[in-house]
Amino acid sequence: MAATSDRAAGTFIGVYSAVLYTVLLTAPVIGGALTAQFDLTPGELGGLFSLELGAFSLATLPAYLWLGRIDPRTATYACTAVFIAGNVVSGLLESFPLLVAVRVITSLAAGSITIVLLTLSARTANPGRAFGIFVVSQLAMGALFLAVFPVVFAGAPVAAVYWTMAVLGVLCLPVVRLLRGGLSAPEATGRRTPSARFALGLAGIFLFYIALSGVWTFMAGISSAAGTDLSDTSVVLSVATVAGIGSALIATLIGDSPRRRTYLLSGYAALTASIALLLGAPGLVRFAVAAVVFKFAWTFLLPNLLTALADLSSGTQVMNSTNLMIGGGFAIGPYLAGVLVDATGGHTTMLAVSLAAVLLSTTCAAIISRPSQLP
Repeated sequence: MAATSDRAAGTFIGVYSAVLYTVLLTAPVIGGALTAQFDLTPGELGGLFSLELGAFSLATLPAYLWLGRIDPRTATYACTAVFIAGNVVSGLLESFPLLVAVRVITSLAAGSITIVLLTLSARTANPGRAFGIFVVSQLAMGALFLAVFPVVFAGAPVAAVYWTMAVLGVLCLPVVRLLRGGLSAPEATGRRTPSARFALGLAGIFLFYIALSGVWTFMAGISSAAGTDLSDTSVVLSVATVAGIGSALIATLIGDSPRRRTYLLSGYAALTASIALLLGAPGLVRFAVAAVVFKFAWTFLLPNLLTALADLSSGTQVMNSTNLMIGGGFAIGPYLAGVLVDATGGHTTMLAVSLAAVLLSTTCAAIISRPSQLP
């Protein structure tokens, strides 16, 4: 059976990653509409998004059974149908407990498609470029959605957001036909990765997501605690988001490169420096530099880190396991950061823990990206 061409794979990855992550990336604005409609407490709202993120990640577990056994087109069509139906039903519900149940099912479907995206990216001739497309598509769609939200959805019920997601899901369907062949691949002779090295790779991306999601969640709080005006903070974070899109585009254009290890460790160095700059109640200028460098480093580093993980093995479940670590880190990071901020009454301990997590992740990445000494 013919394999999916890199151009077809890039189109499929770009279209689907842009749509699947929109709700997660625009949670703050959707959260306001949900709170107004269902009269939610902060705990209830946070619980909803935590369950959505958890389901997105836990899609990995059933995928251990079906990935490589079911045709990816069949799986994608089925999961997209669930995604569309889930968003349509979400807009009709007036019961919050039922909404939570439907959002969990919808996120399971979206997470299952994400596993196809990650696995397909690792199968391309240039995984670095494919992972770059995966990242930049999410960021660009998230930025666009946040820009148009105040104009298009101002005062509209949350159903309008969910139904928009359903329409976007329908628009994704034509690109599924671009998939060719399956996603299973035999382990290449001489490329069996030691379990310790694979575990280090998974630990590296888990720690990476714990650190970045925790720090990014409290960026505005760090700025506010230093006395910076909220409007100035918003401008800085908008500029940082644009910088993130730019760095992801750069990583996409570079693609897989013999200098990948250098790019990877340089990105970690910049990320470490940006978190260090946030310590000590930074003023506006230092905060702006830190935020822009943080976002730039994060989105430049991520495609290179995913490529290093994909390079560990050609087995089917590598990127499936990676998805579990990404979701787990995304879910734990903000919660852990919030606990530390509440317990200490400030951001210093949280930033110190995040800095330690980044340094540990750097160590893991440095080890797994070393040229293999295996025969």
